[in-house]
Amino acid sequence: MSTAAASAPRQGLVLADLLPASRAKSAVDAALVAGGAALTGVAAQISVTVPGSPVPVTGQTFAALLVGTALGARRGFLSLALYALAGMAGMPWFAEASSGWSMPSVGYILGMLVAATVVGALARRGADRSVPRTAGVMVLGSAIIYAIGVPYLALATGMTLSQAVAAGLTPFLIGDALKAALAMGALPAAWKLLGRRG
Repeated sequence: MSTAAASAPRQGLVLADLLPASRAKSAVDAALVAGGAALTGVAAQISVTVPGSPVPVTGQTFAALLVGTALGARRGFLSLALYALAGMAGMPWFAEASSGWSMPSVGYILGMLVAATVVGALARRGADRSVPRTAGVMVLGSAIIYAIGVPYLALATGMTLSQAVAAGLTPFLIGDALKAALAMGALPAAWKLLGRRG
């Protein structure tokens, strides 16, 4: 089978769409949404305190972007919405087993919801199929998270915007580069592996 023929049916799909077809599609979608929320909650517990910042380094941003690209915009949005709403309602699965809606880091969670939706839409257009495109998607997703999270941090804490950038953006750039590198390897590799099996 030629490369063009192998990739043609995959246009408009995300990784979750390659699961075996099921008559209970809504049940599969619900399981994927719940699984994406749970993955984000578990990843949030991988947490390292940053001196001078009320926001820790966590695995939750990586999980949110991975959920969005693997599940697509609709399921990614629903996963992150479930994660956010359950955490705001009291489920202790935000960073450091916290919950609620009055934390200074809630803006990042809202940013993850938007980012998962955007990267999911881009993944459906093939943006997770190669290393360069995946890098661009991860950078854009991270930028969306910060564009919402940093101003919210400033408002919630009374910091100036430059203080919020210093406390809520700058210390995280190296970690985000590492997370993007993981995604750049994992997502295109998953497509290659599934393409060989398909």
